[in-house]
Amino acid sequence: MNVEHLKLFVRVASTNNISLAGKELGLSPAVSSAHINKLEEGLGVRLIHRTTRRVSLTEEGTDFLPHAKEVLASVELAQASVGSGSISPQGTLRVTAPASFGRMHLIPALDDFLEKHPNLTLDLRLSDSILDMVEGGFDIAIRNSSLNDSTLVARKLATDTRILCASPSFIRQYGQPKSIQDLTRKKCIGLMGLEDWSFDTPNGPQLIKPNNVLRSDNGEAVRDACVNGIGITICSVWCAYEQLREGELVHVLKDYPLINNTAIWAVYPSSRLLAPKVRAFIDYFSGVFGDTPYWEKS
Repeated sequence: MNVEHLKLFVRVASTNNISLAGKELGLSPAVSSAHINKLEEGLGVRLIHRTTRRVSLTEEGTDFLPHAKEVLASVELAQASVGSGSISPQGTLRVTAPASFGRMHLIPALDDFLEKHPNLTLDLRLSDSILDMVEGGFDIAIRNSSLNDSTLVARKLATDTRILCASPSFIRQYGQPKSIQDLTRKKCIGLMGLEDWSFDTPNGPQLIKPNNVLRSDNGEAVRDACVNGIGITICSVWCAYEQLREGELVHVLKDYPLINNTAIWAVYPSSRLLAPKVRAFIDYFSGVFGDTPYWEKS
């Protein structure tokens, strides 16, 4: 079984386009089609449905895909174990991450990461939507959430402290909230997907529905709206640390901390083998963020 044929098949499964997948690997459309044909002939099954507009996996192709990925990971580990005796990440690493976190905290560190690993290229997809790792062909997903999917393996990269914020201009105009119940009356800004706010109080957890005058699906947009005095909101410290340091935002209701079980996770499909490129990325950013991430430091 030809390793290059497997690489092409995995990319075809992600792009649904043989020519595009081949182009990514430096192959012409004719050579790409021939490689897929040879792979199917060797296996004795059809892996791909072909139409004039796109391709899709057959049932056999869907079943074969995870095995193809595992073979490629095994080959990469075997290649890395010989020669210098050290693991040298190579190839293309496909990563998906939340848009705001990726822009603010991944991209500024990528120059150093890629300099340390010159044989590695990176495809980075920034989206606030939760993208399917297998369907998208991603090696790693950075998730800012609680982690409940037992089919995935994850490593915690950093804490995600969330606080209640308001701008000085909002406080001057409307006053500080004095109790959690004030949030049902004062103007608030909501992040879509976080409809209720949960607080740790002397009387136990308390859940409230804020008086949202604005909702957005983007954390930076929510933060900026708060800076502009539109209302009170929940901010992750990693998103608002600069505004807090500059005094553009103020931490309010400090005596009532938010209940939050989210963190920044690096998630990858379950496998008994961890590709060197995946390990390199996770180890690097674990070091960048450390036990106490720089955005948590005063």
